[in-house]
Amino acid sequence: MVSDTDLFKDIRPYRDDEVAGAIQRLIRDDEFIGAIAKYRFSTLSGIGGPVIKALIRLYLSWRWRKLNSVRQIQLEVASYMEKMISRTTSGVSYSGLEQLKPDQGYLFISNHRDIAMDPAFVNWGLHSHGLDTVRIAIGDNLLRKPCAAELMKLNKSFIVKRSAKGPREMMKAFSELSAYLRHSIDENQSIWIAQKEGRAKDGNDKTDPAILKMFYMEGKRQKIPFSDYIKTLNLVPVSISYEYDPGDQAKARELYAKAEQGAYEKREFEDVESIVQGIVGQKGRVHVAFGEPLSGEFDNADQLAEAIDRQIYDNYHLFPSNLLAAGQTLEGHQAEVKLFEQHIARIPTELKEMVLSMYARPVLNKER
Repeated sequence: MVSDTDLFKDIRPYRDDEVAGAIQRLIRDDEFIGAIAKYRFSTLSGIGGPVIKALIRLYLSWRWRKLNSVRQIQLEVASYMEKMISRTTSGVSYSGLEQLKPDQGYLFISNHRDIAMDPAFVNWGLHSHGLDTVRIAIGDNLLRKPCAAELMKLNKSFIVKRSAKGPREMMKAFSELSAYLRHSIDENQSIWIAQKEGRAKDGNDKTDPAILKMFYMEGKRQKIPFSDYIKTLNLVPVSISYEYDPGDQAKARELYAKAEQGAYEKREFEDVESIVQGIVGQKGRVHVAFGEPLSGEFDNADQLAEAIDRQIYDNYHLFPSNLLAAGQTLEGHQAEVKLFEQHIARIPTELKEMVLSMYARPVLNKER
């Protein structure tokens, strides 16, 4: 008899009994070890590369020798997360967590600004408040390197097959994904998924109804009306706001290229660079707002998308950077005004308007 986890073997995260093998593959992976050498020991890796790599392997073999479960992996991640928060933020705050029940699985649908940090900050809030962490939806475009796939699947990520081509292959991929979401919620395992494919590079957070139609595919298969099925998913909109986005220039550069040249060609591993930039870059303050579980009657995906957007806009925490970009004057906030002016001064002239628009957009959405 085929178990449920075998049914989803293609896309699901690793189980406890798969952790040790994945760790060994990572330690043997030259590209993974090379990346650590480059980012942690950049001045030495060119001179004594093989020695540095050997020492990293020895250290990781020792450090990770007792990791045999997903929970242990996540506690290891939590120690790195704590350091990252202290080095790259001016504090992380949360709201709405009191509405969540510890024994229930939720489908958190979130605005999307940073590839890795959005779900990481959601997880940090849940973990810090004694709630279980989420299974994270991640596009297969980010898993081109074997070591990236190993790392993500160790950290409760499951795969969204964005590379599926042709109607039949896409239908199969999305049906499997919809069934896996149902399976996770039934197991009381929460999910994090972005409100649309890709980050909101222009700062305009908007839910794609196609994502919601994918949620419903399993309900449609079971012949359950849309509104009834959506209620069983425990949908919770999440608003994540960064005082400063470490990727604002890179996003503006992409938007500028599209506006000027009509297209933008990504470099092969540009997404990986964006992940690193998001982790190590300065973010200022960060706020994560968990909305109210959606309980209304929704006839279709468009109505549901509007309800999700309304909560994301209403709950979005506006920082001085947002208000100043929208042209508001802030009396008695000289330090924040100076910091914002310094940040904008570092942006290339041709990108300034796009970056200002990016920070101003949440203000306009909230007013609307």
